[in-house]
Amino acid sequence: MNWRDLPPFSALRAFAAYAETRSVEEAGALLNVSHAAISQQLRRLEEHLGVALLDRSGRQMALTPDGAELALALGEGFEAIGRGVAAVTGREDDRPLQVTATPSFAAVWLLPRLPRFRQAHPDIHMMIDPSAALMPLEPGGIDAALRHGDGRWPGVEAELLVASPVAIVASPELVGEAEIAEPSELSAFPWLQELGTNEASAWMKQVGGDGLFARGVTSLPGTMLLEAARQGQGVAIAAAIAVAEDVQAGRLRLLFEEDEHKGYYLVTRPGLMRPPLRAFVRWIRAEAARTE
Repeated sequence: MNWRDLPPFSALRAFAAYAETRSVEEAGALLNVSHAAISQQLRRLEEHLGVALLDRSGRQMALTPDGAELALALGEGFEAIGRGVAAVTGREDDRPLQVTATPSFAAVWLLPRLPRFRQAHPDIHMMIDPSAALMPLEPGGIDAALRHGDGRWPGVEAELLVASPVAIVASPELVGEAEIAEPSELSAFPWLQELGTNEASAWMKQVGGDGLFARGVTSLPGTMLLEAARQGQGVAIAAAIAVAEDVQAGRLRLLFEEDEHKGYYLVTRPGLMRPPLRAFVRWIRAEAARTE
């Protein structure tokens, strides 16, 4: 990086504050300077770059396309700086570690292992959010996610913990013991899928069906989905690891399994990790290795 080509930091900070608030008065309040000082820094930045960042032709100033592009880059940059400062100063160490995971994986895999983490790190406060939704990983919010998929999510770092293909299962009471040769034969049964997903129709289309079900699809939280499947309320689509014990015990039949290099991934933001997250990452890697 050529540091001499960069504009003054004070001008960049003033522009980022203005882009966030869209008001010179509010930007001044954020930085504890006058609105006149913000206006001066904005013009100074434009002069340094030789580019119009603000359109002053209307009643209110607006970002030009170049200004919007710079604002996005500065927002990401200052956010990263803030995370780095918080990490090295320990400012966020007391904030609870927040982890989101699908309800079924949280219940079947994570929860039984958590006592070992608590024993090793009794000083770390935790919040587990069981949700099938793709929660954003943002500073001051969710620290890590345990997601099922192929690990290809933009803007995050994903590390495979446990390989687990997609499994289609049902109670023998619902589908009987006869061989089911084609996925299309299952469209006549009621279906179950995890709340917040469209896994059932997506899988049926993937295997050549039309994604329609004669007796409908019921969406349930992960643990309720498994119990409903055991009771014969529908054909269920789930990660294989979540239904392995039920299949082995004969409570569910494994009808189809799609091994497409899918599994549960540890997902984090790029960059520095605060100490509680580093401890959790080390621990969960060890637990995954123990599982293997």
